[in-house]
Amino acid sequence: MNRVTVLLAACALLLLACSDTANETESAAPPAPAVEKAGKPVVYQVFTRLFGNQETRNKPWGTIEENGVGKFADFTDAALDGIAELGITHIWYTGVPHHAVIRDYSDYGISHDDPDIVKGRAGSPYAVKDYYSVNPDLAIDPANRLAEFEALIQRTHRHGMKVIIDIVPNHVARQYESITRPDGVDNFGENDDVSVEWARDNNFYYVVGKNFAVPEPPPDYAPLGGEPHPLADDRFDESPAKWTGNGARAPQPAFDDWFETVKVNYGVRPDGTYAFERLPEDASEWTIEQHAEFWANKDIPDSWKKFGDILLFWTAKGVDGFRYDMAEMVPVEFWSYLNSSIKAANPDALLLAEVYNPALYRDYIRLGRMDYLYDKVGFYDTLKAIMQGRESAASLLPVHEQVLDIEQHMLHFLENHDEQRIASTDFAGDANKGRPAMTVSALISRAPTMLYFAQDLGEPGDGNPGFGAATRTSIFDYWGVPTHQRWMNGGKFDGGALTADEKDLRDFYVRLLSFSATNPAMLGNYHALHVAGSAPDTEHDKVLAFARWQADERLIVAANFDDDTAQNVRIEIPTQLIDELSLVDGRYTLNEQLYGTNNGHLIVDGGLGTIELSLQPLESAVLRIGNANIVRHADFESEHVATRHIDVWLPRNYFETGDSMQVIYAHDGQNLYNPSFVWNNEDWDVDGVLQGMLDENLVENTIVVGIWNTPLRRREYLPADMYKVVSNDAKAKISEVMGGEPLSREYLRFLVEELKPFIDEEYRTKPEKEHTYLMGSSMGGLISMHGVLEYPDVFSAAACLSTHWPLSLATNDLDSTRAFSDYLRSAIPAPGTHRFYFDFGTEELDGQYEPHQRLIDQLFLDAGYRADKDLVSRKFEGAGHSEPYWRQRLDIPLAFLLRN
Repeated sequence: MNRVTVLLAACALLLLACSDTANETESAAPPAPAVEKAGKPVVYQVFTRLFGNQETRNKPWGTIEENGVGKFADFTDAALDGIAELGITHIWYTGVPHHAVIRDYSDYGISHDDPDIVKGRAGSPYAVKDYYSVNPDLAIDPANRLAEFEALIQRTHRHGMKVIIDIVPNHVARQYESITRPDGVDNFGENDDVSVEWARDNNFYYVVGKNFAVPEPPPDYAPLGGEPHPLADDRFDESPAKWTGNGARAPQPAFDDWFETVKVNYGVRPDGTYAFERLPEDASEWTIEQHAEFWANKDIPDSWKKFGDILLFWTAKGVDGFRYDMAEMVPVEFWSYLNSSIKAANPDALLLAEVYNPALYRDYIRLGRMDYLYDKVGFYDTLKAIMQGRESAASLLPVHEQVLDIEQHMLHFLENHDEQRIASTDFAGDANKGRPAMTVSALISRAPTMLYFAQDLGEPGDGNPGFGAATRTSIFDYWGVPTHQRWMNGGKFDGGALTADEKDLRDFYVRLLSFSATNPAMLGNYHALHVAGSAPDTEHDKVLAFARWQADERLIVAANFDDDTAQNVRIEIPTQLIDELSLVDGRYTLNEQLYGTNNGHLIVDGGLGTIELSLQPLESAVLRIGNANIVRHADFESEHVATRHIDVWLPRNYFETGDSMQVIYAHDGQNLYNPSFVWNNEDWDVDGVLQGMLDENLVENTIVVGIWNTPLRRREYLPADMYKVVSNDAKAKISEVMGGEPLSREYLRFLVEELKPFIDEEYRTKPEKEHTYLMGSSMGGLISMHGVLEYPDVFSAAACLSTHWPLSLATNDLDSTRAFSDYLRSAIPAPGTHRFYFDFGTEELDGQYEPHQRLIDQLFLDAGYRADKDLVSRKFEGAGHSEPYWRQRLDIPLAFLLRN
């Protein structure tokens, strides 16, 4: 028996890849590469026919020649890069399977479709005519259409994304005819007994003794807009009539019925009883393998086998997942059978189902083994009401609570092909109203987020395409999508023709969705937060807030749904959550993750947390709770050097007193506080060491300003006055290694003229030189000493750890050090006014420093500096040249600088 079905049960039971299915047609496409993202899936739904269409005419009921059509080939590398920029993990290519269309493809052996039973000129993607082929409209060469789609699968995979297509098991086109099916596979209905209304292995239901009649259209409707067509005669020959896709049993369905489709029979009798074995009560606890094993030897209806064959066919082609249309109209046992077989072939397949009855959610997840369901009834509907001003922001929280046990399975969206565009007048009338809603939708749960193409551009769905109507982008007609066409920009896919507002909106979606796809907290915990309303013990009606966290990644998300008024709100963090987040009393930095412009603080006092936050109209804030009291001034601008981050550590006492504090300016700022920023995941732990010394009253209160380095670090830290006195040969070697001549003058001007005034203005500092110090290691030690020499009226002391005296390993001899001795003699401040700390180890790079350091020490001693008073020089046996060694001895230079 040469039939694909014989493989199905065996593949499911043995968890094989089922590659035999593909061998009967074409070789399988390579699997999608693993998408390495720490967050959650982000699905991009694209209506394939519309995506690449550049024609702007948009004539109602227009033909391909008039209105154009997109092709598989339009998903170029540039287009896929643009999609991937949104953090997308999966592309749902809507409308790929060959569905009924009006266009003449008889030259390719495809039969004509009757306009009387086709919605629109381009046809409904949910009236599939041939499940083993693809829509010929989408191919440059219709004869090569399947190969063109397979090439698109491979391109998508190369760009790190996976492929989803539609499957509609509930119904097929009324004129179903697969001309590309594998050998041994029968067409739907080919072997049906049409003399009975129902038989278990019939694929369709029949209205025995009655012929099909075309629905009575409304007065303003005519197929193809009234254009003459040989088959548009209000007739379609079907005898006996079949049940319509939505279950209508009349031989003449109503116009609002799914008249272009016929209902598929899954062994469900007309009275609703089942003619197949039911799942036992404990099946909800089964593994996917147990589901496969249960069905392995069962006698199942023929329609189950046919659709099992179809999905394994596409899985073998490299398709990575399926979106099931109207899944709740098909019994859950079928889904158990089908999905367990798919997971056997591809354990990572993404299975998404359209289920609108909340009472069925858990059955379709736990019994039907769906990965994800639409969270429309409840979540989407409530969000829409909030956006329209019909509900308060807080009304969403109890709705979300209803599905918390399955929230990771409930996919969120604001637009899809069935729903109105946000910018349409019947929905919100302004695409920007989707900003807070999308922030909440994307970040509130562990479930995937779905974005509909051109949603990120504010597409309003205007126009009268023909069968489709305004407010929803038509899925039935040939049409151009204006905002999307501006992003396409003639095939460049660079957004070059977008308006400023459209670019800004897309930038928001890029930031938000790429964050949700990469941030680990998205797969972690959730807690609703109280946003205080204007009256005591009430919730704010316009602002919604919640916490998301996993391990050390802790987020507070707040969204203002008010489109007119800024909101100053107080967000309360309960004691239980403070404990969950491992927070103690104090003040924590809140760094906004999307734009970095609305940073703040979380104050924990007595175990209760509060956040005071100001949100502009329709603004959201995604706030990351820092591990310590560090304030980041991101991309600090300078007229002298490149922008860089500045991290300011504030001791605990800073928040408890009004005292002004002394300041250390420390180089290589990314190495000071957070190991995740350091090349070897080892930081100095400046905040921990110094806070400990402060707690023991060993030093005075001090702020530490961490100055991040840049790719120009070596040149910025190389003292120009030392460089200029070495030999020309040494200069050449140093310049070659450093990448150019010194930039130390510019760097020190940045510190003295720009950074220090900013710090003195922003923070409670003691600005005098007696309370201002420099600290660094390696070349950071060099520039620390040099900064005091060049600006003795600004800095009074320097701590120089593992100072890199050779300037460059290419000149690692004492000649260069001797060469700049004359400069040092003239530049060293008079003794008694300044202090210097030097040290070195004996291992790694430090092992080369001792002769240089001894020479420098003698220069200071000769100048009148007193050993262990205003000059300290230490040697550490066994110490090397990296952050762990500097951390181990950091208390020594800190005590020297900050002695109480």
